[in-house]
Amino acid sequence: MPTLTIIPLCIPGYLGEPAKAAILQAPRLFLQTAAHPSAAWIAEMGLGYTAMDDLYETSADFDALNAAIAARLICGEDAVYAVPGRGAGDAQLAAIRAAANAAGTTLRLYAGVGYGQAALASLGENPDTARVCTALSLCAACIDTHSMLCVEELDSPLRAGEVKLLLCDRYPDEYVVSLCVMDEKGGYTAHALPLYMLDRQPAALYFASTVLIVPPAALTSLSRYSLEDLMCVMHRLRAPGGCPWDAEQTHESLRKALLEETYEVLQTIDDRDMTGMCEELGDLLLQIAIHTAIEEEKSGFTMLDVTSGVVGKLIYRHPHVFGSTTVKDADEVLVNWEKLKKKEKHMRTQSEVMDALPRALPALMYSTKVQKKAADVGFDWKDAAPALQKVYEEADEVKAAMQKGSDAHIEEELGDLLFACVNVARLLHKDSELLLRAASDKFIRRFKAVEAAVLGDGKRMEALPLETLDAYWDKLKHEC
Repeated sequence: MPTLTIIPLCIPGYLGEPAKAAILQAPRLFLQTAAHPSAAWIAEMGLGYTAMDDLYETSADFDALNAAIAARLICGEDAVYAVPGRGAGDAQLAAIRAAANAAGTTLRLYAGVGYGQAALASLGENPDTARVCTALSLCAACIDTHSMLCVEELDSPLRAGEVKLLLCDRYPDEYVVSLCVMDEKGGYTAHALPLYMLDRQPAALYFASTVLIVPPAALTSLSRYSLEDLMCVMHRLRAPGGCPWDAEQTHESLRKALLEETYEVLQTIDDRDMTGMCEELGDLLLQIAIHTAIEEEKSGFTMLDVTSGVVGKLIYRHPHVFGSTTVKDADEVLVNWEKLKKKEKHMRTQSEVMDALPRALPALMYSTKVQKKAADVGFDWKDAAPALQKVYEEADEVKAAMQKGSDAHIEEELGDLLFACVNVARLLHKDSELLLRAASDKFIRRFKAVEAAVLGDGKRMEALPLETLDAYWDKLKHEC
């Protein structure tokens, strides 16, 4: 079975003796490119090789290039493929591995020093402390502003511009970074510059071996922050020497604030205020962060536990997205969601499902959810008409309770009346919470109009009988 060995050429002066020996003894030698300083010694020694430079010029895109390189390498005999830097990129390596598996060729990889490690060492930095990635593979998940970031292969101003745009989403435009350029002997020279100038340097500085080094940033030097930054701030506020108020908060003391922040988010939705929503969602996230920080300090759970729980739940409850289940429409998605939720929480009866509803919900919302859970097993009216008749019956029972004068009985029957009204709204596919809020807002508008009219007539509301105020009300209610 033939073997294809992939050897990183590293940079001049960094190639290890075993790797060099494997190249010298290669039955067939391939170079990713002959136009690189790290490959110069191969030509100087008169070794025979086949370079891939022609494929770079003739391939339509990177997928075609990688496929062509893989096809050339799998030649039916032992071969060595020498690649500048740390080795073949992920996409190219995947294409080579697929071709090798199909042809029955064994793949062997050597480890090597990459551009990033060499550049870091030239600046006196420990290469093991940095996150190293290529410009092509850089993404938001690679960026940790608390650690040093090393980005290899800034081979063009265009690539540097793409990197700059990603980094400017986290770092200020003026943040000082180092553009490290390799000379023909493998040494690096660092050019300090503000981030916004990354893609505005002389064209000669951009090459496959060019490396960008972004130093760790203090929180106070950043203009944008991540969830990890938020948790760092929370722990700093609650630590000794931090904020006394934050340090003394508990789950119980924050309960009211959590509810208030939720309502403030809802208000921005009603107002269609997306700028306000962004701010209020941040305030709501702050509540989640401080509750989580409290538990992290007690080794209860962490933010990773919180995010892992919700992501795992989403994957489990969306088998039509992450599995093989098929659904017809959104209604079927909701049916499956409830089934999976019940199974996940080990609920055997619908009564257990009702018991699991959070009792801290607003009463109208809570009663709607109770009714929906009953409806899920068929305990429901077919439509709103008989439910509306039930409202009349409950109103009569309230009247009878009032005549008897029992406060406890009146309270019970008023509760039944409200529950019956919620049932009608639900069967008409209306939100009781929103309906009552809208009715309250309408009352306020009309009350304002009545008050303004009374004051405009030189009178005071509290001095007028209800009949007179009702007359004002009837006159104005159609205008607002």
